[in-house]
Amino acid sequence: MFLNKKLSQSEQLHFAEQMLALLQAGLPLLNAIQLLIQSAPKSWQGWLEDVRALLQKGNSFSFCLSAQNGKFSQEFSNLIRVSERSGDLSLALQTISQQLEAQIELRRKVQQSLTYPVITLATSFLLVLVMMIWVVPVFKEVFGHFQAELPAPTRMLIAISTGTQDYFLEIVSAGLIMATAFLCAWFKSSSLQKYCDTLLLRIPFFGNLFRLATLSHWCRTLGHLLETGLALPDALRVTAQSSNHWVSHDFSAEIFKHLTRGWPLGESLKRADPKSRLLDVETLLLLHIGAESGGLAEMLNKRATTLGSQLSSQLNALSQSLEPALILLVGAIIGSLVIILYLPIFNLGQIV
Repeated sequence: MFLNKKLSQSEQLHFAEQMLALLQAGLPLLNAIQLLIQSAPKSWQGWLEDVRALLQKGNSFSFCLSAQNGKFSQEFSNLIRVSERSGDLSLALQTISQQLEAQIELRRKVQQSLTYPVITLATSFLLVLVMMIWVVPVFKEVFGHFQAELPAPTRMLIAISTGTQDYFLEIVSAGLIMATAFLCAWFKSSSLQKYCDTLLLRIPFFGNLFRLATLSHWCRTLGHLLETGLALPDALRVTAQSSNHWVSHDFSAEIFKHLTRGWPLGESLKRADPKSRLLDVETLLLLHIGAESGGLAEMLNKRATTLGSQLSSQLNALSQSLEPALILLVGAIIGSLVIILYLPIFNLGQIV
């Protein structure tokens, strides 16, 4: 099972860069694979030997990669398959390397921006849980000696703490069951995946981040495919097949459908996304200009870079604004709990 796991983006990038260097040095494909086997990590030896065996039998390189139990992404295999039509494998590997570098950099920026908020929220949740399970019961025993009615907020907090203690395992089990059921349904149901992908784009502020990331990836993929010499309809079909986002997939498919019906690209873009869920007005105008001037591939790549810069700026702004907001939120939660617990003590004179 370990040997069949999918290669990470970093591992796929390393493979693409190694192959590109060997092919640019003038080695034939089979010899490049044989040389790579000698220097590759031990975990790669098995599937690299399989690739070499399939190549020796006369299979295409894209078929050899697709046969490796999903080790490579569909986009990786599709770009290799496209290059086999044009005969320029080095260009495909260079394109793949650029794509993976952009995706890895984007993921790094997202992780860097969200690490602090996630850690802060998780720590706060654990702190509140500890208070509910261990701290509040201590105060409950103390309050039990008071011969007076406790304030409503304190009674409510004690009731929540008691419920958490009594049904902690049931709550955790229910949460795990619901999460497992959702994941199983998500993997099996394309309709649920489409709904979730569409819903993500509608989330205030965060939805725009998802939109920028998806649109940037779509522009970069389509632009690189057009640079390899692929016709626009074929490039759209490969882009749709390579997409890991249903909104992007359906967008490419709709553009392809309208193009085959005779509509120009500008009108096809409008008809494919009439509600502007993915495509903004500026991108629409620029792609229309690029198509009219014959520089669509270059325009797509430039737009992908611009959208990536916008995403980075918004992620930085999000990170900077979330830090003080989360500090205030955590302080408000913990402070409220402390005040609620000490309300009876503040009123001790009246209670006694």
